[in-house]
Amino acid sequence: MKIGLLQCDDVAEDLQAAHGNYPQMFEDLLRGQIPGLQLTTYRVMDGEYPERLDEHDAYFTTGSKFGVNDGLVWIDVLEEFVRQLWHQRIPLIGVCFGHQLMAKALGGEVGKSEKGWGVGVSFNQVVTRKSWMDPWQEKLDLIVSHQDQVMRLPADAAAEVLVSSIFCPYYVVQYDNHFMSVQGHPEFCKTYSRDLMDMRRGAIPDERLRQGHASLDAEVDADVMMRWVLNFLTQAAQQSPAA
Repeated sequence: MKIGLLQCDDVAEDLQAAHGNYPQMFEDLLRGQIPGLQLTTYRVMDGEYPERLDEHDAYFTTGSKFGVNDGLVWIDVLEEFVRQLWHQRIPLIGVCFGHQLMAKALGGEVGKSEKGWGVGVSFNQVVTRKSWMDPWQEKLDLIVSHQDQVMRLPADAAAEVLVSSIFCPYYVVQYDNHFMSVQGHPEFCKTYSRDLMDMRRGAIPDERLRQGHASLDAEVDADVMMRWVLNFLTQAAQQSPAA
């Protein structure tokens, strides 16, 4: 499977020696889950894009320290690229920033949550079961790092909430049968989450940091999430007009 990775940021330089950059994180995540993976990275924050949309079977977005409402030119360009993928029915998996960008690009609303920072492990329930959720489980707990959230789903994009929590109601969303996004970070490991929280000490309230650190004792479902993603992409390919 040919995957295009839309890189929307770099890991902070102080953390790259220990944890690598986003392309390495996604390479490590996807290599064990997608047979015959061919991963190509495009630094979209620097204006890099594939020459043709159909060069890849599917695309992923990374997270970012930027917000989708920051008014940056490269984010506007990426929004338009997302809309092109949507209209061409090319599968896209949005992660964190990409989750929010997907909603905004299709007509939804994103903003800073009054609940504050989400850090550490988030605890979520599956509220809509899909056939591609194999192996099946009723929860989906992943590492998070975000302030913004999807506030309103697009009205005309066949949006379905699949996974939800009190803290983040729109945690996993599917749009039609070829777009899916998640607020969490299946590519993050616990040590990176801990180091990232420590780096942001002062920006994140101490109480939330303590909660975030304590949550890292919990089991995360990154492998389950990626099994689901692979099943979703396989099903999307079977349902595409070209299939």
